[in-house]
This record gives sequence, C-alpha cells and structure tokens, in this order.
Amino acid sequence: MRGIDHEPLLVAFAADGPAGSSGGFETDVFTAGGRRLAITFLGHGTLMFDYDGTIVHLDPVPEQADYAQLPRADLMLVTHGHRDHLNPALIAELAADGGAVVANPASREQLEDGTALANGESVTVKGIEVTAVAAYNTTPDRAHHHPKGRDNGYLLDFGGFVVYVAGDTEPIPEMSELGHVDVAFLPVNYPFTMTVTQAAEAARLISPRILYPYHYGETMVSELVKALETEPSIEVRLRSLA
Repeated sequence: MRGIDHEPLLVAFAADGPAGSSGGFETDVFTAGGRRLAITFLGHGTLMFDYDGTIVHLDPVPEQADYAQLPRADLMLVTHGHRDHLNPALIAELAADGGAVVANPASREQLEDGTALANGESVTVKGIEVTAVAAYNTTPDRAHHHPKGRDNGYLLDFGGFVVYVAGDTEPIPEMSELGHVDVAFLPVNYPFTMTVTQAAEAARLISPRILYPYHYGETMVSELVKALETEPSIEVRLRSLA
C-alpha cells in the first residue's frame, strides 16, 4: 500500500453540513490523493465512505441507519456473518440499485450476489483498491467467536490514502505486515474483540496516523486515549460508534 501524498484535512460536519454528512451522523473529511474522502460514523461496526461521490457502505445493517435516507451504494463491504455486521435483506435491497458487494467467503454464501474475498485477496472497484486481511480471536476461550481464516478486515486504498477497518479481531501478527496506514478502526468490545490494553497493543503494531476505536459497546474508550499518550505519532479520535 502507498502512503499519502500530503497531510489530511480533518473536520466534523453537522447534519446540515456539506454533502457527505447526513442524518445527524458525525462525518470527518480528509484529502485523499487530491480528492475528498468523507467518513461517516453510522454506529457500532457500520461506516460509510464517500470518495468524491463514490459511496462505500461497510457492514450495513438497518439497526444503525435508515438507508433510504443515505446515498446509494456503489460498493458494500461485509467483514463477517454476525447479525450486527451482515443483513442479507438489506444487502439485496442496496445491491438492487447497482451496488457491488464484497464479502468474506462465509458471508458471500448467504448473499444473492457479490464477490468473495479470502484473507490476502484484493479487488479494485471504481478506483478503490480493497484488500481482505485477517481478523480473528487469539485467546483460546474466545477463538470460537471469530475463528482464524473465516472473517475479514479490510484495507481500503483511496488514491494512496489507506484506511484499515479491522473487523472483529484481537491483536494478531498480521497487523505488523499491513504497511502504511493513515486511518485505522479498531474494535474494543471485550470479550468478543479487544480490551483497551489489547487495542493499544494493536495500535502500536499498526502505527496509524489516526485511530478511531469502534464497535466498543460500553467500553470506556477514553481509557484508550490515556493508554496511547506515550505514542505521539498516533492521534486517537473518539466518535459515536458504540
């Protein structure tokens, strides 16, 4: 993956802000490869990316947003088949508008259409390079939640600006092999994914420029800010993604 060519521009828009902000959800905006990349935080593990008009919905589920009020999907990404990440009916509805679907193989089996990506495989859709990366539990008594080799995290390359969405995982050795990451999303909802201590460990492995804890439930993610105070190169940003 390539590094960015300049500093990102980061702002937060209100509900009546510029295109890319909607429905009262927080939206941060970056400059990515000379184009506008807006990341909208819908909730839990659900995100929306607007790359200069190309819309990517990640793990869309109806509990997090009214998709009739959001921009149509050019691309949908599914990390794994748990119900808080995969809703086949909603995916089919959004795909009917012409959106492409990329999912881990187990989720693809539940869907009517789409491309299956196993860990390590890549595809480019509308100029966005998507690479599936490993996501799994390593603690023995938690391994059944997300077994190795089944689920995906994703690296999204927006013109050299790289976003890593970890999916449901604990810190894993593969994180040290991701290469340059500008923005990372790490789940912090023990016992299913990471503790705050584990999230800090993962952040040090990845060393993103900006870190968003997500999928955190009732975890006090402010503790992650404190845990990474000794890592000035990592900026932790808290958004509403419980």
